[in-house]
Amino acid sequence: MSKRKRIAIGGISTECSTYSPLFQTEADFEQVQGSPLVDLVDFPFEKYEIEVEPLSYYKAIPGGLVEADFYEKTKCGFMEQIRDACPLDGVLLLMHGAMYVPGIEDPEGDWISVVRSVVGEKCIISVCFDLHGNVTDKIIRNIDVFAAYRTAPHIDEKKTYYRAAKLLVTTVNGGRRPKVVWSPIPVLVSGEMSSTCIEPCKSIYKQLENFDQREGILDANLLIGYLWADSETAIASAVVTCTDLKAGRETCAEIAETYWQKRNELTFDMQAGDLKEAIAWLPGEFSILADSGDNPTAGGVGDRADVLEALIDAEIEGVLVAGIASPGIINKLQGTNKTAVTVGGELGGGGPNVILNAEKIYFKNECAVLSMNGITTVLTEKRRPFHKLSDFTELGIELKEYRLLVVKSGYLSPELQSLSAPSFMILTDGAVCQHFANLENKHRQRPMFPFQNSTDFEINE
Repeated sequence: MSKRKRIAIGGISTECSTYSPLFQTEADFEQVQGSPLVDLVDFPFEKYEIEVEPLSYYKAIPGGLVEADFYEKTKCGFMEQIRDACPLDGVLLLMHGAMYVPGIEDPEGDWISVVRSVVGEKCIISVCFDLHGNVTDKIIRNIDVFAAYRTAPHIDEKKTYYRAAKLLVTTVNGGRRPKVVWSPIPVLVSGEMSSTCIEPCKSIYKQLENFDQREGILDANLLIGYLWADSETAIASAVVTCTDLKAGRETCAEIAETYWQKRNELTFDMQAGDLKEAIAWLPGEFSILADSGDNPTAGGVGDRADVLEALIDAEIEGVLVAGIASPGIINKLQGTNKTAVTVGGELGGGGPNVILNAEKIYFKNECAVLSMNGITTVLTEKRRPFHKLSDFTELGIELKEYRLLVVKSGYLSPELQSLSAPSFMILTDGAVCQHFANLENKHRQRPMFPFQNSTDFEINE
């Protein structure tokens, strides 16, 4: 009986806005190990007679730059795990593509290249990326398989893990070793301008499945890149895993050219405008406002009170604002008769300070829920999104009791979209501001649409 092939699973994943004042530290990362990591990937390795070594997967809500000392400590610890697991036939790395560390221009490339140096050239390395990640030559040189999400909002994480794992196990079990090729595309827009729910990206991403069926093509990808990092590595790209280099390069060029030609059609997936326009837009029925500039799932700080202040000034009632990060809020209010609190910008995100004189307060799940003048505000101890319906029900909140829901978000999450409510994206200030002209732009490659105008580009084949 032949000896079973052995693969390891692990990685690190987050987005890092270079416009955020916060640093991501050890406290921000969740570490997934052992059987929960195998369950996360959810691939039938046993069916392919693969022995799995789950290492560590570190993941965090997007934020600012990753603290350098934490990154180095974590990387060294992970590489020790890899060494202890060797010899390995394959490695499945769960990454993102938009991580930034002071002093390291390409952290994913750094991480992956060190893995390659440990496992050796014969080992097959397969990586999963977010479609809002960036790609570099260093990454491509050190991998054998690449697969990225094809939906935004992301509803295909499990499918992407499956694609990457399937190509990995097929290769380590004797399949032809793939190659990965890529073509950078000088376009850099937000995820909100490139949602796969609307055109042109809806059709572009659907076409990727057809490319997979071509002779010599195993997995075709289009990455939008990460807008809110002023970095040389930030760029869109076409990435193809293939067994035929000529077919792979031709497919890369086709994906890149299609996206380039559609660049002027990229637009928001909902009505959008400033705060004044948002308040004027409000319908009489239940609706949703998305505070896009302070969205923590894109790297925003999550502490700004701009929208709350505007709603109070406009005397809008029947409102739920969920939520605003306010560290220490429970200690400030609990165990006293104090009902007034100042919120806004407590983590350095900027914006106004707003005094809330609460008529009613309760505490649950590390949140303080305050009601005042027809507005209920959820203040959170930690940065967090409210994108799942359970986020509200676990706080005892029934959305049907409100006229308006305000969340810190760009495009709405699938669960909020399922409410089929009228929605409006507010182009607010913050670490993930959608006003591209206001973004510092010192390090990005030039020309880069829409920062500079260019009529053509040379496709990297």
